[in-house]
This record gives sequence, C-alpha cells and structure tokens, in this order.
Amino acid sequence: MNERTPQILAPAGDSESFLAALAAGADAVYAGLKHFSARMQADNFSVGELARLAELAREKGARTYVPLNVMVKPGELAASGRLIERLARHVRPEALIVQDLAMLELARQAGYEGELHISTLASATHAASLPVAQRLGAKRVILPRELSIDEIKSLAATCPEGLDLEVFVHGALCYAVSGRCWWSSYLGGKSGLRGRCVQPCRRRYSRGGPGERLFSCRDLSLDVLVRLLADVPQVSCWKIEGRKKGPHYVYYAVSAYKALRDGKGSPESRKAAEDYLAQALGRPRTHYGFLPQKPHPAVTPSESTASGRFIGKVAGSPKGGSLSFTPREPLLKGDRLRVGFEDEPGHMVVFVNAPVPKKGRYTLRPQKGNAPRPGSAVYLIDRREPELTALLARLRAEFEAVSAPEPGAASFTPRLPAPAKTGGRPLRLDVHRRMPSGRQSDAVGLWLRPGGEGDISRGLYGRVWWWLPPVLWPEEEEWVRRSLAVLTRGGARRFVCNSPWQIGLFPELGRLDVWAGPFCNLANGLAIQALKELGFSGAFASPELPREDLLELPRQSPLPLGVVSGGMWPLCLSRTKAAEVKSEEPLKSPKGEVLWVRAYGPTWWIYPGWPLDLSAATEALRGAGYSVFANLHEHKPGKVPAATRTSAFNLDLQLL
Repeated sequence: MNERTPQILAPAGDSESFLAALAAGADAVYAGLKHFSARMQADNFSVGELARLAELAREKGARTYVPLNVMVKPGELAASGRLIERLARHVRPEALIVQDLAMLELARQAGYEGELHISTLASATHAASLPVAQRLGAKRVILPRELSIDEIKSLAATCPEGLDLEVFVHGALCYAVSGRCWWSSYLGGKSGLRGRCVQPCRRRYSRGGPGERLFSCRDLSLDVLVRLLADVPQVSCWKIEGRKKGPHYVYYAVSAYKALRDGKGSPESRKAAEDYLAQALGRPRTHYGFLPQKPHPAVTPSESTASGRFIGKVAGSPKGGSLSFTPREPLLKGDRLRVGFEDEPGHMVVFVNAPVPKKGRYTLRPQKGNAPRPGSAVYLIDRREPELTALLARLRAEFEAVSAPEPGAASFTPRLPAPAKTGGRPLRLDVHRRMPSGRQSDAVGLWLRPGGEGDISRGLYGRVWWWLPPVLWPEEEEWVRRSLAVLTRGGARRFVCNSPWQIGLFPELGRLDVWAGPFCNLANGLAIQALKELGFSGAFASPELPREDLLELPRQSPLPLGVVSGGMWPLCLSRTKAAEVKSEEPLKSPKGEVLWVRAYGPTWWIYPGWPLDLSAATEALRGAGYSVFANLHEHKPGKVPAATRTSAFNLDLQLL
C-alpha cells in the first residue's frame, strides 16, 4: 500500500471480529478495552488479549488502534494513565483514539509514543478545528459522518501538513452529531459520552397517534461513492463502524471496501462490493448527505430500520406453547437471530444449534411470560458459514501460538495542574437567543447567529457574553468569523466557545476573555489545562456530571469555573430531521416524556419538555469555587405543554 492509498480501518468488539478483520485484509483494526471505551456494550478486550492480537496484526502487516474515547471524570485520571502505561508497554498500539483532551496529556505523561487521533466524538466539524488539533499533538482527526464530499474537500484543502483525516464510509448512524448527544444521560444517567448509550433515538415516539421510529437512522453506506474520497489525498483512512457487530459483518464490510479501493471503482469491483455488502447483515443503507446535490434521507419512519436480514414471521400461539417460524432461506448452525425489537414485548436473541432448510420449521422457546407476539418479524443478525468459520479457525490457531508476557500492574501517577484561585461574588449569567427587554439582574449572554450583532446597540457589545453554537458546519465558519470581527472591533470582550476547536476562529486573543462552554464536555483538570494552554481564560463544567464530580473539579481546575445551573438543556443536536417530524410541536416517548424540535441554522436542536434545575446544589457549588452560574433561556413552543417537573440531570445519580 503506497502513501496515498487510504487505509481500511475495521472495527472489532471481540477476538473473532478482530481475526475476521485480518482475514479480510484490513490495514488497521480498532479495538476497545473493557474500560474507557465509547462502546462499552461490546465485549471488548483485556490488555493481555489485545497485546497478543496486536502482535498477530503486526505479523500480518496490519496496525492496531485503541479507542480511549470517553469523557474522563475527575477521579479517573490516575486509572486512565495507568491503562495507557500498560498499553504502551504491552500492546504497543500504533494509535490511540481520544475524545477527552486529558487523554492527550496522559498519553505523554505515561510514555506512549504512538499516534494520537481525535475521535469524531470531539466534534471537530469545521476547518479552524484542524490547526488546533495539530497544536494539541494530534496526528489525525476523524471527521463527522454528516459531512458531504464537498465539505470534506474544503476541510482537506485547509488541512495542515502532517495532519491527516479519517472518514466513516460504512456503519451505524447516530441521529445526533457525535459528541452532541445527552439524550440517554438526561433520561437516566447512561452517558453516550462514556460509552453507555441506551439508544433512546431508536424507540417509538408519538405525534398524537401510534408510535413511530422518528429518530431511528438507517446505516451509512458510501459503497461505490468512495471513489470520490480516493481523490482527496488528505483522507488517509476509510473507517467502518461496528464494534458491536460480529465477525460476519466485519469480514464482508471490509471485503467490500477493499474491493472498491483496490479495484479503483471498476464494474467488477462494484459488483463484488455490492455482493459483499448484501451479506453484511446491517440496517437498510443510505448515502446520507455525502452527495450534496442528491442527499438521501437518514431517517425513514415508514420503513424498517432493523438491523439484519428479514427471514420470517412468528406463527402459532403463545398460550399453546407452540411458536415457530418458517425461514425464507436456510439457517446454518451458529447463526444468530433476533425476534422482534428491543423495545417490544417478547424480544429475544437466539442461536441456531442445528441447520434448518429453507421453508423448514424453527421452533422458538421463549422465557415464560415473555413470548413474542404472532406476526413478530425475525431477522438474521449474524452468520457462521462454514468457509468463514474455517478461515477464522486457521487464524485462531495462529493467534493461540502468539505468546506475550502477562501484563503487570502500572504505577502511574498523573501530574495535575495547580488549581485556580477562587473567590469574589458569583455571577449569574442569563443566556438568551435575542436581547431581552428591561433591566437585567446580572450578566447577559447571547447566542451568536448570522447578523445577530446588528440587533443590539454597539454600545452593549462589551456587556454581553457571546455564545458560539455547539456545532459549526464548514459553510458556517465564514459568517462566524465576520461576526466575531464586527463584535471585537465594537468592544466585545467576552466569548463562550462551545467546542474547544472554536478558539481557532480568533486571530488574536489579546485582551479577550474567552471561556470554554458547557458543550465542550469538560470533566477533569487536565482537559481544562489543555484549554488554558490554548488561551482560554475560564471553563464551564459538563452539566451531566454527578454532584461529587462537580464538587471535585474545582480542586484540580487551573481556570475559573462556571456551570449551567438551570434552563433548557438539549437532548441532542442533529443535522437531519424526518419529514414526519414537525418543528415546534410536541412528541411523546413510550413513557410519556415530551420532547420537541427546533432549527437554528442548519442544525436541529431536540429539547425535553422539562428544564434543567441544579438549584439544590447551588450553595455547595459556590462553596466549591464555581464563579459563573448560567441559565439557558429558550422560548417554549405554544403547542408544547407546560412542564410539570424539572431535572437535576445526574446530580444525584452515578454517571455510568
């Protein structure tokens, strides 16, 4: 593979999938550990097992990347560093994939010498992100799935020398922009930023009638369109998503994109790739917005977005204890089937223990009291065909022959920054979309929007805290730069960047007071130290942290701290919306929770029907050293019912 040939990067959530990636000819495999990985529902690996797999990969000419792409809480820095030290010593991965900026410094302190890649969860969505990422020590930035080929090319054109880009070409789509989803966390403390997402976007939501899957996305599949990426030399890697998938999916997905890359888009390679992808057993596919002139929908509520291949429907009577289905194709020993959906009664996953012919009969044996309804769909979600099984068995034998010393304990202790001095009167900051009328009790924040600076008197610029949007798409960077130039010339001094990368939008900081906002997902002192080195003068803690972590953070933060103590916090931000979803109108979850959708520019904000309220902890937070308390105001649509409760987010929960 020459320098300009993009790598094919395969997922692996267990050893069989890792071996399947090697069998298919992947150039690199990304595999998470049992801790600090953004796919904690995958089986994942111990350090010892991964050390042996990485050695086998090197023998095959493949690289191993380890995702440590979670938000790190204040008390987890030492454990994270010890894990990196053990990885550096025993696994020797060619790259670490990180979301939390603390991991960059921990890697340096722990002696890791490989590449550092910025995860898509870090939301580097626009050109100014790239020099900032390189300045922090990154070798690669993984771009969001939402970008079109034109946007990818525009970022590539500004990519600094020595930095390269990675693009997702296949796999599951999150409804939300990566790193901009708190849905699972807000509803129950299981954070997507920590690999614990329970996928509330896959559930049914009601517009007043029967529930529909209004946010459940199809799978991204660029398939033959990847030829357009081959012409972008800065894109050094094609990434396949799927660490929760089995070896069958990994093998066929890698085989498809390897055929397309090596065949250079020939008719034969396109046909072979389509055949491979048809066998991969994913969800229905979409090109999403890759072709800006011909976008494909990501969400199609009228069509199923179930993973796997439909092979039959349940027949019989649960009362009679006789439930079965007639498969539309032969079933092989070891096949895995899913009956129904996870959010429906009777959902089950079964393993086929003996072959069943096409149009034969497969008897289901559900748990008592949880039988699937007759008519429930049955999907083939993983396959164990003899040829692939034999291929993996040969690789398994090679793997078993690889020896590696048992990893020992690590003694790493992180070097933490000195905490900032605290004191003075705490500031209440009310953040609005438009300048409110009347006298304000304390400080005012305004969300930056195109031309919004023209709505208020120039003499007020210096009194406002100007909040940048949490997501900036490539085409938005130009208007933001213009607005910032107008504001700073007019006397504006206080800005809140809601992505660390937005610091790159300021040509000179000078006397500016630039804070890292709450959407930066900051949770530890080393991440905040990285921001201080970039020129930030203050930082907001992530509001999804539990009480103990919020109180601990000031003890290790080198910058003054703020927190969102009330107002409307979004469930997520997205670049797509199903046509069936009407903005400004209420939707209901299966549990009766109200949510609603509103557009700001090209980004959709999904809000819960009830506000955030951390007032119960305000005094304790002041005592801990927080100096700014923000309240995010959002005008609720008239059709959305008044809230009957508030949320303390994870204040009194254990954030998983």
